[in-house]
Amino acid sequence: MDLNSSVKEFILSGLTQDVLKEEIVFVVFLFLYLATLLANLLIVMTIRNSHLLECPMYFFLFYLSSADACFSTTTAPRLTIDAISEKKVISYNECMTQIFALHFFGCMEILVLILMSFDRYVAICKPLRYTTIMTRRTCGVLVNLAWGVSCVHSLAQIILAVKLPFCGPNVIDQFFCDMQPLLKLACMDTHVINLLIVFNTGTICMVSFIILMISYIFILHSLNNQSAEGRKKALSTCTSHIIVVILFFVPCIFTYTRPVVTFPTDKMVAVFYTIATPLLNPLIYTLRNAEVKNTMRKLWCNKL
Repeated sequence: MDLNSSVKEFILSGLTQDVLKEEIVFVVFLFLYLATLLANLLIVMTIRNSHLLECPMYFFLFYLSSADACFSTTTAPRLTIDAISEKKVISYNECMTQIFALHFFGCMEILVLILMSFDRYVAICKPLRYTTIMTRRTCGVLVNLAWGVSCVHSLAQIILAVKLPFCGPNVIDQFFCDMQPLLKLACMDTHVINLLIVFNTGTICMVSFIILMISYIFILHSLNNQSAEGRKKALSTCTSHIIVVILFFVPCIFTYTRPVVTFPTDKMVAVFYTIATPLLNPLIYTLRNAEVKNTMRKLWCNKL
């Protein structure tokens, strides 16, 4: 715990203070969390136990689903438990742990999405060199690099968080711990720290979004040289990826690239990128991918 802080615990405001609505929140978000966990773990186990793991695209999808399951777990369980709890209390150390986990798995998801777009770029724009560029060794190195960058990013968040002294109000106007709502409670001028957070998290979100959009522009431009069948298949795959990217990055950019101000929509935006997107990812990738659906059907029918 930070020695400069007299606050040993925080109170999360949750999504609502209405008792009836809290019961609805409990039921709805418990269902969403279990569905997210089931869908992502199903993809992880399917890819892990099939030939798909040898394909770079599904190798990265394996890690995306793993990150999604963990990312959702950082917020959804506490949200559901707090919905039926009288006091939504989180200790200082638990709060710091949640911040680290949230940013670690969130950053991991961002980087894996970039790796997936790179994989699609090489597959569509440089098909003859695909097998020599996207080797299993290269994919492993890229994933390990993503883990390392995610860890550095999360540590930077924690270093900034532990520097914040808390000596007064301890009610966090959010359903989970994050840097923006914590800055409003700090007993100091947080202007510089807010700039550092925007530079760290905000820049990662914005730059990654721009990189992804540019890569897909190149990919879509290169489809003119493809056959009709190849163009249709590539367009279907890229459309799935672009949907995922927009659903995840737009709320993140809205949250992390602005001053410390509160908007009425903040909690709903947070629900979207912390809980809804990890559920939508596996649905988008499986429902729009015949190979994954066929492999899943064969694998689990045989096991059953």
